[in-house]
Amino acid sequence: MTVHGLLLAAGAGRRMGAPKALLRDDDGTSWLARSITTLVEGGCAAVTVVLGAAAREADGLVPAGPVSVVVADDWAEGMGASLRAGLTALPPGPEAAVVSLVDLPDVDAAVVRRVVAAGAGTGTLARATYDGVPGHPVLLGRDHWGGIVETVAGDAGARGYLAGREVVLVECGDLATGRDVDRRD
Repeated sequence: MTVHGLLLAAGAGRRMGAPKALLRDDDGTSWLARSITTLVEGGCAAVTVVLGAAAREADGLVPAGPVSVVVADDWAEGMGASLRAGLTALPPGPEAAVVSLVDLPDVDAAVVRRVVAAGAGTGTLARATYDGVPGHPVLLGRDHWGGIVETVAGDAGARGYLAGREVVLVECGDLATGRDVDRRD
């Protein structure tokens, strides 16, 4: 199965005090670069990054490689706007997209590989769970992209779309916590 990574990194990070796409770990590693590497090493043939707040500055942090950037002009509406922009911008070849977030520091390539391995083909829907709690990454087969684009709104992402469908839940609590980072503390 050909899989494309979709990294959502458009938010302003108000609780964090800065757009998360601009943040770095204590060792200087860019959250954006780390997240892209995680998707590529996890099995994604290429990655599309969705930027919004501070898009110009963040675009300068995107490493060379199989990476493209799309800007969600309506990013302030929430994750739904970022997901819409990203899914609409994906190239025609991949059978599925792995959607992840820039603020998941302990989600690594092993998590992505496990979620990708749970899916098969354009009709697939799978998502990581952490001790039974659904999280990211989420694997979306191409057959679902149009329906998701039509229904996403606000900051809920594809949650509503997924709620009415059969989704393979992939336990990853042994690999990571899956917690997003919203505050510097």
